[in-house]
Amino acid sequence: MTVKLFENNSLLKECEAVVTACTEKNGKFLVELDQTVFFPEGGGQLSDRGKLNDIVVEHVSEKEGHIYHECSAPLAVGTAVKAVLDWPVRLDRMQQHLGEHILSFACWKLFEANNVGFHMNEDSVFIDLDKELTEAELLQAELFTNEIIWENRPVTINYMDSTEAVKLKDKMRKFNSKLTGLLRIVSVENADICTCCGTHPPYTGMIGSVKVIRREKHKNGCRVEFLCGRRALLDADKKNSVLLSVAANLSTKPELVPEHITKLKEDMQSQLDAVKSKLLAMNEKNLTDILKSAPVNSAGTKIVAWPLDGFDAKDIKTFIPKVTAHENILGILAAAKPERISYAAVAGVNTNVDCRAVMQELNKAFGGRGGGKSDCAQGGSDFCADWEAKLAAVAAKLAQ
Repeated sequence: MTVKLFENNSLLKECEAVVTACTEKNGKFLVELDQTVFFPEGGGQLSDRGKLNDIVVEHVSEKEGHIYHECSAPLAVGTAVKAVLDWPVRLDRMQQHLGEHILSFACWKLFEANNVGFHMNEDSVFIDLDKELTEAELLQAELFTNEIIWENRPVTINYMDSTEAVKLKDKMRKFNSKLTGLLRIVSVENADICTCCGTHPPYTGMIGSVKVIRREKHKNGCRVEFLCGRRALLDADKKNSVLLSVAANLSTKPELVPEHITKLKEDMQSQLDAVKSKLLAMNEKNLTDILKSAPVNSAGTKIVAWPLDGFDAKDIKTFIPKVTAHENILGILAAAKPERISYAAVAGVNTNVDCRAVMQELNKAFGGRGGGKSDCAQGGSDFCADWEAKLAAVAAKLAQ
């Protein structure tokens, strides 16, 4: 079995090793060593990356006690190699993982919220809590976490039998009674204590800082996204740059950006409402002209095809009453925007027609989907440039 040098010295960046096995799988080569500094993915933590001599190690995994270094080229058994970590990657993993420990401890200590899920990827980190916390509570937990980091408390690794570890049950954030044998206990001085297989820096100060990014409701609790160390710094730099750029474009101070954007949205909506009001008046006039020349089918029902360019499904609901106010009339309305066609079939007062059957004709013509009731049905499709011609074709068929 491979000796796991990373377990007791997370700052070890390289080591000499000998290849004990090499197998090919899916075009990659799984190399085993007599000892390694590479942490295999597990416990929610991503694996290390680096090199064996000049060969890139893309991923590391562990199965049944065997540690596999996924390489881009093979290495012969017995080859002496220099195993070198991609240190910025290792440091990032450690920052995120220990940051997760302390933030989880803060949520548990302050609000009795338990971490029931941990997810780390290359861009973000999440914890799932079994209790929903408010934004103010998470800010409190974030400050509590960073105070522990800034105190640069020592982080220790201890090994003890499960029968001994159970004595720490009341002090531990979480204790898995199903674990047996020799357990690895990670402890932050006067703070978090838990079983963990991952790598962690020897002092909390190496995390730098923890920043909660967002929260959302998840099952019966909440999911909290956060960033630690270098990730947190780069994220803050990027967002600050965006904020300063927006503030400059709005000719205002950064702290006043939300207020200015709200005002802009209100102004834009007011202008849109005014434009729509004018368009509505114009289209109502169009309806008057359409009604005068609308054909009548063999059942004596007037067929009104009303194209509404620049409108959407919500707007159709505004226009429908303009049609249904008339007697013995079948209206087919189509509203077009660059990304979507919305359409409807509506029956006027005392009109004997089934709009569901009309909707089938519209769906067929536009290649869309829709349905409804006998007096009103609505549907939609992807945009098509010949939408007005299709509407007219359906109207002509209904007028027979």
